[in-house]
Amino acid sequence: MVLDKIDIALLKHLQEDAKQTNKQLSLKLNLSVTAIYERIKKLERAGIIRKYVALLDRAKVDLGFTVFCHIKLVQHVHKSVVEFEREIVKLSEVLECYHVSGEYDYLLKVLVKDMDHFRKFMVKKLTTLDHIGSTQSSFTISEVKNTTALSF
Repeated sequence: MVLDKIDIALLKHLQEDAKQTNKQLSLKLNLSVTAIYERIKKLERAGIIRKYVALLDRAKVDLGFTVFCHIKLVQHVHKSVVEFEREIVKLSEVLECYHVSGEYDYLLKVLVKDMDHFRKFMVKKLTTLDHIGSTQSSFTISEVKNTTALSF
């Protein structure tokens, strides 16, 4: 699907605030409410808009400690990769997991309450997974940029 200027503007507005009404969006984009509704439905059907979510303040829900974990598997065979990925998606502390190139095989973004919570996560969950050869963790000092909005 090719996005036109109106689609792009609509997506930018929705990324800023997905709770805007179709009426509010129609006024911003000089379109009818029906045209806005139809464009949003088209973007949803095309899979460009995947879902609508509420973004939470991590610190206010007591999960303000962000850790990035590099994971190296023991072996790079299909079975190890599949089993590791199947297990890692079950860990609620892991918000993001990427299979990456370079020295390590995976990069995890982990959210926990504090260092003690992270230690419990490492000892009781992460290091109990099969196929992990080594891990290296980096603890965030401060968040410089964190956005969910895509730029066009």
